[in-house]
Amino acid sequence: MKVYISGPITNNPNYKECFAMAEAELKVKGHTVFNPTIFDEMEGLDYEEYMTLDMCMLSMCDAIYMLNGWRNSCGSNREYGYALARDYKILEE
Repeated sequence: MKVYISGPITNNPNYKECFAMAEAELKVKGHTVFNPTIFDEMEGLDYEEYMTLDMCMLSMCDAIYMLNGWRNSCGSNREYGYALARDYKILEE
């Protein structure tokens, strides 16, 4: 299954570690993992441009994995709504 990781990034100094741990856990279970933190190295993008990339990545998946704290993240809520509307499998940490 292709799984997109969603969770709080803004104002979360440990987000890379959280996403990396989730990615490793999902890969061990045999999933193909889409981790949006790969876009961190791209410079000059604003928040909405990052969200556009994230949503494009999410559109290629079958499921979304919601990290702890996602309900407090505007971006994660947008991703959750997208996944819910498309009847994706929703997994939670």
